[in-house]
Amino acid sequence: GVFAHLELLEARAYEAAVKQEEMEQQEEKLARLKARVQELRLQRDKLRAKVDLQQKEQLGKEGAVSNAAQPSARAVLEWKIKTLKAMLQIFYLTGISGKLSKRGVCFCISTAYEGTYLDSYHLDLLTKPEVQIYRHSVPIFIPLQQIAKKYLQTDIRRFLSVLSDHLNAYVGRRYQADQLQEHFSGQIKGTLQRNSLCNLLVFNYNVSSESKTFPFNVRLLYGDPCCSLPTEVVISCT
Repeated sequence: GVFAHLELLEARAYEAAVKQEEMEQQEEKLARLKARVQELRLQRDKLRAKVDLQQKEQLGKEGAVSNAAQPSARAVLEWKIKTLKAMLQIFYLTGISGKLSKRGVCFCISTAYEGTYLDSYHLDLLTKPEVQIYRHSVPIFIPLQQIAKKYLQTDIRRFLSVLSDHLNAYVGRRYQADQLQEHFSGQIKGTLQRNSLCNLLVFNYNVSSESKTFPFNVRLLYGDPCCSLPTEVVISCT
């Protein structure tokens, strides 16, 4: 009996050590990923500043040639293509990749949450005669048209950045809800309720104390569509 108990304790200690080692490895991996993200963001900012400077210099040169002369349609198109190529390089460092097509440019927005890569969404843009959305795989509940109306014609980089923020926040909320349902199904009473955008989560759970059980209701509200953390938490005892 004593030896069996010692073996059991040894097995538990080994399991605890393995779990501790796995947690430390995950923390190290997460730290490396966060450092890499920060590095890529710095590179993005430098490239963005460089592109802005090149655009200003190009506009200055065109203005110096002739203030009265208007650039030709071909010159405008070449300038757009050059700008798009520069933007593709910038966005590649921030989870947004793309390639030029015969009719415009195709973007792929990759999403992640705390180092876990999740879904990718595609967006095809036409560049002639003006920039417009040709087709996409963005969920219907993401306000794509409102974002496009505000930024697409005036600042395409801002358009992609805001759209990426919305998508990353959405998949982050959805991922957290999935993890909550998966890892705490034993504590959650019934099914976790959520809407399509996952900006409202409602679930029930019980807390037992001696001979009594107290049922609680939790309501998580995400007021910021570009945030993956709740802005309001309501817990009530039912």
